[in-house]
Amino acid sequence: MPIPPPPSGDRSRDDVWANGPSYLASNKPLARLVARPVREFLRIEVAGSLLLLIAAAAALIWANSPWASSYDAFWHTTVALDIGSLRIEESLQHWVNDGLMVIFFFVVGLEIKYELVNGDLRDPKTAALPIVAAIGGMLVPAGLYLLITGGGQAGHGWGIPMATDIAFAVGALGLLGRRIPSAARLFLLTLAIVDDIGAIIVIAAFYTSELHLEWLVISLLLLGVMVVLRLMKVWSVPVYIVIGVGVWFALLQSGVHATLAGVAIGLITPARALLKEDVARGYAQTALADRELDPDELARLRFLLGESVPIVDRLQSTLHPLSSYLVLPIFALANAGVALGGGVFGEALTSAVGLGIGVGLVVGKPLGILLACFIAVRLGLARLPDRTTWPMVGGLGIVAGIGFTVSLFIAGLSFPGSETLTSDAKVGILVASLIAAVLGPVVLLLVTRGHDTSGND
Repeated sequence: MPIPPPPSGDRSRDDVWANGPSYLASNKPLARLVARPVREFLRIEVAGSLLLLIAAAAALIWANSPWASSYDAFWHTTVALDIGSLRIEESLQHWVNDGLMVIFFFVVGLEIKYELVNGDLRDPKTAALPIVAAIGGMLVPAGLYLLITGGGQAGHGWGIPMATDIAFAVGALGLLGRRIPSAARLFLLTLAIVDDIGAIIVIAAFYTSELHLEWLVISLLLLGVMVVLRLMKVWSVPVYIVIGVGVWFALLQSGVHATLAGVAIGLITPARALLKEDVARGYAQTALADRELDPDELARLRFLLGESVPIVDRLQSTLHPLSSYLVLPIFALANAGVALGGGVFGEALTSAVGLGIGVGLVVGKPLGILLACFIAVRLGLARLPDRTTWPMVGGLGIVAGIGFTVSLFIAGLSFPGSETLTSDAKVGILVASLIAAVLGPVVLLLVTRGHDTSGND
């Protein structure tokens, strides 16, 4: 993090360091030309989206290169974990989807909890429009998909075009800068979060192949233990990590998708600070009064300052970069690779699954969002966000059609045992998401030209 300027104006910045600057702050060529530019890039709003796009492109190139066989061989490598008499044996791809993606869904759970307690979902009037819009943006794409596929085995993928990728959607808006009113940004973000809630419910209710009630009961009991510990003000993070791993394992054995453990734990994470901020501030002022800090004071100061910030905020700040810059790119690398040669690309686009996903995301999403918003506004249930026009809502609806991450995730659950349908679904997702990612910002660029966005935050 940047070093603040010295308190005294007559001291140079170099005087801040006791034994010389850290590597990042130094003038060494690699630090100046590589490390600091990379750090600044990762702070950009669209950085996560760009890394996700690069990972997806790398997967496609790898899967269609002369080394294509190594792509499947690598991600289908079996990795086993033995815990006493219990054994978990999954392919590397499944470990990414069932294990690593828990971090992503945990961050989603934290975002939902924050919005419910401190954000837009706390206020029914503010939340009404994005909630209604999200419902319309899920039902219409699913309906169009089923209409095109006609049910049957292909119809099992009806949940695929319901999803909105928050990272790509926010990244797409980030490219437009201050052209988009802040209220419109919050509308899309809230819509995407409600969309995630819908996707989580769909995964839990409709994409569970078999259910082992005894393991499900164990997972619920462990979640109950976490709630009790929270009420008892137990603040030891390692304790929650151990119990959280237990919840994940129990859900994995129950048949319910194990990543939902992350969502559940995120939802029960405290969204309010455990300590009052003035307590930490008072102790800090007292501890710093003599301009000296001993190890005990430092440890207590860190604890008090930390606990004066809600743990939901702290965990989001810590895990969001990990999710955006590591988990999601690895997920894309493991799942976006599909062979497009031998006419596969054309066949996928014209297949019922590919068409259903394409029409659902590119047409169904904006249509459902627009219709739902129009009905809600006409009935007086909600109003458009400040400085937001109907054409803007349409453009935001197109951006919401970027269904990349969660769509790929649901596609992996929709067609077990059918590589052809899974391949068709992936091609449909990639093409539709690309169209939405290009078309949405272009439409928003056109409809905001000359529009007064003064007052943006």
